[in-house]
Amino acid sequence: MILLRILSLLLIEASIVHLLPTENNQLTLDEITEYINHHPSAGWKAEKYSQFQSAEDARHALASILLKDSDEINKKVQVVSHEHLKVKLPKKFDARKKWKHCSSIGTVYDSSRCNSLYALVSAATMSDRICIQSKGKMNITLSSIDIVSCCPSCGDGCQGGYYLQPWDFWLTQGIVTGGTNKSTNSCLPYPFPKCEHMHTKGKYPECKPGIVKTPKCTKKCQPNYKVKYNNDKHYGDKYYLVSRNETDIMKEIFVNGPVEAAFSVYLDFFNYKSGIYKHMTGEYLGAAPVRIIGWGEENHTRYWLCSHVWNEDWGEKGYFRILRGKNECSIENVIVGGIARL
Repeated sequence: MILLRILSLLLIEASIVHLLPTENNQLTLDEITEYINHHPSAGWKAEKYSQFQSAEDARHALASILLKDSDEINKKVQVVSHEHLKVKLPKKFDARKKWKHCSSIGTVYDSSRCNSLYALVSAATMSDRICIQSKGKMNITLSSIDIVSCCPSCGDGCQGGYYLQPWDFWLTQGIVTGGTNKSTNSCLPYPFPKCEHMHTKGKYPECKPGIVKTPKCTKKCQPNYKVKYNNDKHYGDKYYLVSRNETDIMKEIFVNGPVEAAFSVYLDFFNYKSGIYKHMTGEYLGAAPVRIIGWGEENHTRYWLCSHVWNEDWGEKGYFRILRGKNECSIENVIVGGIARL
């Protein structure tokens, strides 16, 4: 029995070694899926999505953010440390459960065919903070399309944008209310419908190829919404970076709510299906923003709980978990939080 077990382990190791990319031989997405699912220490499951046949397909799907913000803006942004904050942190935490009255925290967004991650994630995080600070009295969702269309310094509209500029926009110009597609009780809801990004089997139609045209900035609320655009603006008081420390980040989330993070995206991330993600193989494609709403531990492996913007049919019902405390994919490098001006 022991001999058979040793032989089976050797066969698994041999198959993994066979799949490892050489200097001139990059793995295909099919091979990445097989590699992850047969690796005994991967910790997550992969799936081959029919939309992606190559790294170039995946790169087009990634709404990259331009990380020159790290050099140009981070120098003037305050870095907050919670070293002296006395808080008893639970082993597992989910912001959706602590602040049940804040609907924005549990909303899974969908970028659709607009590369608006930089706007969606920041607006979602700001919305969470507004609701938490107001103790549920302002249970609103800020408009990501207001950022996409009316903040030229934030990026290139639906072609992608910057990481920290939306937070500056919140402080200086304010952001109107929004919401998901077809929302009627807000000023500027997201105009693009949900679609299946990975050709997953879900309730939405497949995302058509190509990026949609950036909507013009009209500075006018949708018909039948009674508040005028300028009167619907909501402002931030300040935003800041949280020190690159696992415990400090946990304290920030536990006390003030979800945070925005940026992480390095590698080719194998596009194969993610479930489990605790860590980079295993595949080339670097770019950086993307994500909202961290909690943390936990599974089989002695610590993780961050993250909300993505490819709707609830992707990953773990729109969420994914990533290794915590190891700065996996640089996810603990640039953590953003903010205070609303109520």
